[in-house]
Amino acid sequence: MGGRMSDRKEFRDLVSPEEARETIRSLDLDPGVESVPIEEARGRVLAERIDATIDVPGFDRATLDGYALRAADTVGADEADPALLDLVGTVHAGQRADVPIDDGEAVEISTGAVMPPDADAMVPVERTDRPEEGTVAVRTALAPGDNVMRAGADVAAGERTLGPGTRLTPREVGLLSALGVSDVPVLARPRVGIVSTGDELVRPGGHLDHRSGQIHDVNTYATASAVEDAGGEAVTYPHVGDDMDALEATLTRAAAECDLVLSSGSTSASAVDVIYRVIEEQGELLLHGVAVKPGKPMLVGRLSISDDPDDRRPSSGESAYVGLPGYPVSALTIFRAFVAPAIRAAAGLPEPRTGRVDGEMAVEERYEEGRRRLLPVGIVEEGDRTLVYPVDKGSGATTSLVEADGIVTVPAEVSYLAAGEAVTVDLFSSDVRPPTVLGMGEDDPAWSALLDRLDRPRYLAVGTREGVRRLRNGVPDVAVAAGPIRRTVDAEDLGGWTREWGLIVSAGNPQDVTGLAALVDRDLRLINRETDSGLRTDLEDAIDDLADERGVDRHDLVGSIDGWSLAARAHESPARAVIAGDADAGLGLRATADRLGLGFVSLGEQTVRVLANPDRVEKSGVRELGERLSNEVDAVIDRLDGYGRIDR
Repeated sequence: MGGRMSDRKEFRDLVSPEEARETIRSLDLDPGVESVPIEEARGRVLAERIDATIDVPGFDRATLDGYALRAADTVGADEADPALLDLVGTVHAGQRADVPIDDGEAVEISTGAVMPPDADAMVPVERTDRPEEGTVAVRTALAPGDNVMRAGADVAAGERTLGPGTRLTPREVGLLSALGVSDVPVLARPRVGIVSTGDELVRPGGHLDHRSGQIHDVNTYATASAVEDAGGEAVTYPHVGDDMDALEATLTRAAAECDLVLSSGSTSASAVDVIYRVIEEQGELLLHGVAVKPGKPMLVGRLSISDDPDDRRPSSGESAYVGLPGYPVSALTIFRAFVAPAIRAAAGLPEPRTGRVDGEMAVEERYEEGRRRLLPVGIVEEGDRTLVYPVDKGSGATTSLVEADGIVTVPAEVSYLAAGEAVTVDLFSSDVRPPTVLGMGEDDPAWSALLDRLDRPRYLAVGTREGVRRLRNGVPDVAVAAGPIRRTVDAEDLGGWTREWGLIVSAGNPQDVTGLAALVDRDLRLINRETDSGLRTDLEDAIDDLADERGVDRHDLVGSIDGWSLAARAHESPARAVIAGDADAGLGLRATADRLGLGFVSLGEQTVRVLANPDRVEKSGVRELGERLSNEVDAVIDRLDGYGRIDR
């Protein structure tokens, strides 16, 4: 079967570039899913959602060097009349905080150190004096929580931290490390076999016979680099001449080992170019020739795979095939225009884009002058406008970087960026894209599952109140609001669901918690939710009702509940505290208790609504979200105990 052919093969009907792209998109390049060690995860794409299983930090910690104390001991303190406290110990970072604090006492503490269990605030060393050995003078009044990063303030247990389709940059790898993730489920990189053809080729390093028209094999290495750059795994094979038997053997081997086979050369109508005949005999030739310059002689087809049990792709029985032109410039041009997008799509990667974008501030931003500021920001599209919003939880929060798309550099002399002011964003990567839909608001497991069904969404779990406030200011596309909304907001209701809320207790309810009254009347410890949470709002309303029923002031009831001010940021954190034995009850959802095997005391049913910015209801991502809420919410909530459907 080998040897040259005497007849010439004319090109078949040329197809349009659009048809060529569609043909390549129809090929099966799905590489599947694999698990990789976290040290190898950079640049890969998550195959499934990663939820936090721990609070980060896992303890209340000091944000500055200073003194841990009880805020109540500093009431009325100022420069003229400081509060004088006794020093009873020292806690450094990495040490246990086994130092009890009574009224009128303080503990010296380092940045990042664990707060003593009886302290609820800390004062920076700059606002203190040491008038005598064993005492500290505090020259400012403090409130509970001042200068303290609460457990779970960065990432809360149960929170949706990274979704499927997320490309893992060093920022995301850092977040996964903080969560203790050691093996990461990622999309496997498409294996792309590269076969260069032509009797004239010599591998770099080999001797060239110029008189015989020999040239170095450029395409193997140039194409391999392009494959890697597009997110694929390049597998190179020895170049082959124009012998049909040799071509058939090499292409068949590559097809058995790879998801896609790329050849270069041997695609013109020359009599010595026989590769198209190999494809026709060993598979299926889908097109030969594209109406584009350079790169007209392109082949697209499928190659059959042998029955060898060691074949990598026995399930599909075939591998995708694309034949590139022989000239390196043409080969790379065709690869970038037609093949690279297909490899990126199979690898879950976005199309490349410039690393800088111009936009306008969505909201005002104020801060002190004196230092250049590198402001982490996110970007969101509103029609032809790119809106830029600050994303900054503080220097100790890794999620600030994950939720940001880039940096706006603010000169030292600038203290104010106005809403609508033009800014330039230096993107963290040229691959950064605005999210298809930007949401803010309540943390909710049904919502997390719905987000998994969208392409490149972004969600900031800032709580109902804050989410609605930011929606009112025009930042997100949608806000997720749970429970009553205290202030009106102009928004389009896309739909929602109901969820049963109450107290999460240990399995079997050993403390026999029967309702909210048990927390008031008995010595039980509660883990609450933050004030921006819709669950907290409903709990406060329930406290009001209980106070009215008993004819007492609500503050008396709140004061009798141990842990009322101990607030967790996400729906699962209180449950985790119950599991750890740090609380007798936690404010949460029946679905969370059911998933973690805990007991549950119902306090009512709460409505969750997805509210859209009225100016962005026609945005493609918002439209898709609305459609999925209408058509797929039942499938989501059916998997969650205590959830129900509501009509739009």
